[in-house]
Amino acid sequence: MNGPERGALADVRVLEFAGIGPVPFCGMLLADLGADVVRVDRKSLVPQDPLAPENRGRRSIALDLKSEEGRAAAMALMVRADIVIEGYRPGVMERLGLGPDVALANRPSLVYGRMTGWGQDGPSSRRAGHDINYIAISGALHAIGTADRPQIPLNLVGDYGGGALHLALGVLAALHHARATGQGQVVDCAMSDAAVSLLSMIHGRWDDGTWRDSRESNVIDGGAHFYNVYQCRDGHWIAVGAIEPQFYRELIDRMGIDDPQFDDQLDEQSWPKLKQKLAAIFAGRTRAEWCALLEDSDACFAPVLSLGEAPLHPHNRARGAYVVRDGKIRTGPAPKLSLTPSTARPGARFSDEDGDVVRDWAERASPARGDGR
Repeated sequence: MNGPERGALADVRVLEFAGIGPVPFCGMLLADLGADVVRVDRKSLVPQDPLAPENRGRRSIALDLKSEEGRAAAMALMVRADIVIEGYRPGVMERLGLGPDVALANRPSLVYGRMTGWGQDGPSSRRAGHDINYIAISGALHAIGTADRPQIPLNLVGDYGGGALHLALGVLAALHHARATGQGQVVDCAMSDAAVSLLSMIHGRWDDGTWRDSRESNVIDGGAHFYNVYQCRDGHWIAVGAIEPQFYRELIDRMGIDDPQFDDQLDEQSWPKLKQKLAAIFAGRTRAEWCALLEDSDACFAPVLSLGEAPLHPHNRARGAYVVRDGKIRTGPAPKLSLTPSTARPGARFSDEDGDVVRDWAERASPARGDGR
């Protein structure tokens, strides 16, 4: 097969050791792009939910990694894989005899992706933690929230936008190198590092003196009246982000505001008062009324939709941002590739017996290799 029936990563085999958060999300992204992803579940643990969105597009094999037989099966898959991704604490895979040194000795071109909160080394590397802890030391948690306290940005900054996406980028970059040179390598992806990476622009502005290191005192952190959220008469919220002067002017004109205090957009001393004034104006109409007035314009306006409302928005529907899978609305694949489109494939498939996946990878030649493996 060629073109859109396959996927950009149709010739890539990924072995994923089951975990939570960024590792399964990274596996989902690679599977959406067409990779053949096999997840190793531990027999001693409750199996992952095959219908969970982040588990879609894989096959699953349950192995007892504490047994010689289970480790042998895992290694048999490793030597046929292009990429391994795992999210255990440092040292766990080594104690199982499945660490990168052993894996790369058996498969020199293997890309071995390691996802942790703190990284493979450093003073905190052996400590437990979660997204909130990793983004705390990066400066990201401090920068997000209201003036009086930081706000938790779900687990989007550490686990997903930070960890999973940086892991996917890292393993694909390493795979590109491996296919050019035959040399595999270890990708050490730490969520604490990734959160710092996401702050590159903000940190650069702080360093050159154009960013204040306090919340609600900058343009995009809630300080400005023209980049903020406001509650409407019906209790719903809307968001405005009219940073550029021409978009700001369109917002003000469409709203019918003739107060001269709004003319000096960048007068920071006026921002608190202008936020109060905008809040009062937006509170005078329902969200639907504001959408009718502003959504089809360059006023940089959007309704703040709930999780249930978002799939129904016309733009999301036109873009296929959500899909129906397993009888439920699921998030669709992103980004969109023109020649080899990504596909949100069905949920995880469990093998009938442990040897099925091992035999399949051993017997079926990989399209990219042509070497019978």
